[in-house]
Amino acid sequence: MATAALCFGLLLSAGAGSAQKKGKDNQSGYDRSAKATMIHPAIVYVAADDSSSHVTEVTIGHEVVVSQRNGSWARVFANTDADDEKYQGDDAPEFGDDATPPMSGWIKDKGIVSPVTPNGDAILFGTAANLEEQASAPHAPKNAAQAAHLLYKRVAAYFPDSPLAAEAAWRAADIRWQIDKADIRTLPSAKEQESYLRPQIYDGDLNKVMKTYPGAKQAALAAYDLLDNKLCGDWQGLPKCPEMEAGLYEKYAERYPDSPKAAEALYEATYREGVLVEMYLVQEDKGRSQHAADAAQGLAAQMKQRYAQSDFTARAASIAYRVQQQIPVYGSDRD
Repeated sequence: MATAALCFGLLLSAGAGSAQKKGKDNQSGYDRSAKATMIHPAIVYVAADDSSSHVTEVTIGHEVVVSQRNGSWARVFANTDADDEKYQGDDAPEFGDDATPPMSGWIKDKGIVSPVTPNGDAILFGTAANLEEQASAPHAPKNAAQAAHLLYKRVAAYFPDSPLAAEAAWRAADIRWQIDKADIRTLPSAKEQESYLRPQIYDGDLNKVMKTYPGAKQAALAAYDLLDNKLCGDWQGLPKCPEMEAGLYEKYAERYPDSPKAAEALYEATYREGVLVEMYLVQEDKGRSQHAADAAQGLAAQMKQRYAQSDFTARAASIAYRVQQQIPVYGSDRD
């Protein structure tokens, strides 16, 4: 019992520093060898015997601290599911004074990946990638996306120097973003024209990616996601929103010309300029309508020069042609 108490004391001390910047976590040999995550669900037993009572279950991606090993068993302090399901911010410790007290018990010593597991970064990344693919399929396994989010997060936290770290951090942040975005879209406020009238998607993870990996493609991808918080809900047939959004997408492409999302951003801007052509005509503002038409043509030409092989460039050319032919991009296109 004295050994377990000492382990738990060390565990709390380790958790207290988890909010420090990258590189400070897992500095001690104890932390690196003991802290781990699961790549499969594990039942926590009272004793190292599968006929003993169950304490709890640790699901994929959740953390444990290994305090002892006994043959094919490992004694752990196990993080419960409750707090992770709420998607706490990165600075909220999973183990520590402010966290839900971990459950102590024994699990089968398999599928436990720690920061010192050989090839651990690839193992966690690959498991996360498989779960992410499963999550996108019809009839996806329950919580596959959340498990992928957690495992990608562990790659970046456990293996900060891995060549997979930046991509893992981005994917973890993006999965969380897309889940939260889908949830917010179900709310009545999602159709409000002004973005400030609906709940904002949590942006802490994406901002951390941009801060940790400046200049990397993952930072540019994170910046693209963040545009969602600035977009309107329902345009309500008024030019204010598409005009503002076209500007946002153009500025993004200017700032991140080499981003994998640059061509898509310019297409979104082109589409909105095409929408504005008809919106301004409805308001009998021929001057602004012509300005929007010229902008759509200019953006399409710019894309042809810079991103000739992109599907988004062909789609922008289609928008520009419709504008040239005076075929409405928005609303009814019947003559």
